[in-house]
Amino acid sequence: MKAIIYTTSGSPDVLTLSERPVPEPGPGEVRVQVRVSGVNPTDWKRRRTVGPSWEQVPNQDGSGVIDAVGSGVPESRIGERVWVWEAAYQRPGGTAQEYMTLPSRQAVALPDHASFALGASIGIPALTAHRALTVADGGPQRLAPGALDGRTVLVAGGAGAVGNAAIQLARWAGATVVTTVSSKEKGELARAAGAHHVVDYTSQDAAAEIRRIAPDGVHQVVEVAPAANAGLDLAVAAPDAVVAFYADDSGTVTVPVRPSMTANLRWQGILVYTLPPAAKDHAIAAVTAALADGAIRVGEEAGLPLHHFPLDRTADAHAAVEQGAVGKVLVDVSS
Repeated sequence: MKAIIYTTSGSPDVLTLSERPVPEPGPGEVRVQVRVSGVNPTDWKRRRTVGPSWEQVPNQDGSGVIDAVGSGVPESRIGERVWVWEAAYQRPGGTAQEYMTLPSRQAVALPDHASFALGASIGIPALTAHRALTVADGGPQRLAPGALDGRTVLVAGGAGAVGNAAIQLARWAGATVVTTVSSKEKGELARAAGAHHVVDYTSQDAAAEIRRIAPDGVHQVVEVAPAANAGLDLAVAAPDAVVAFYADDSGTVTVPVRPSMTANLRWQGILVYTLPPAAKDHAIAAVTAALADGAIRVGEEAGLPLHHFPLDRTADAHAAVEQGAVGKVLVDVSS
């Protein structure tokens, strides 16, 4: 079978196409014939900075069809369409290969109406977004319709993959969704995702506009750039709000201590790979329900343009994400 591998850290050029034997699933595992592999920022960041101790296949997210199962897994799963998550976390076998094995739990049923492109776009972005929307004290542990009724959510960077997932999940759960963007084009994508209010911080006073929309402040912030936006987040946060940040825009965030104390504001870091298992279970269950409801979509009409690359151009796919492609970058592994 064909697979993309790398054995040392570096630029996208370290990714090479190779031939490998088809793996056999072990106990508790399934084998997935991969249709589409999704590329996330953590995929290229790991490739660029961490030299693997084994022959590594990149990419955490993907979709495909289970074609074999190991002992302890019901044979009824054979033929099941699935989306997979964290395929390459602490394991050598990511989704940029024609066949892969992983624990059965990490291959989640994909509804018949959901495309493989959608399935490959879910994992890291949607699980991250779910966590960001469920860390408030007294808030829901698991999103569902009505779970965020009466709450206002600010999504920073609504045209990104996590931002898009956060908008769709928050709206599905009943929140009023405000998002910030840096251009008219990105604003159109955020509206397509379902944001109720879009604020272009390059042409508007973002704090004043968000306070006009939400006079009492926003209850939760899904934050992509905590260092750049700390002042804005403080200015628009309601008492007891949570700023949930999931990306590293500078490495250092200066937290306004006294105002944060006065407002009982919480600054909450999120890394999906190290979430508590219960939080991850809640996220997977909620995303599964949202998929069934048709509440998670991809494509230009859903605010998340798709960029497809063939398997032998996985290096170009990584480069596109590294260079800030707007939308979701996918690798078409097999038909």
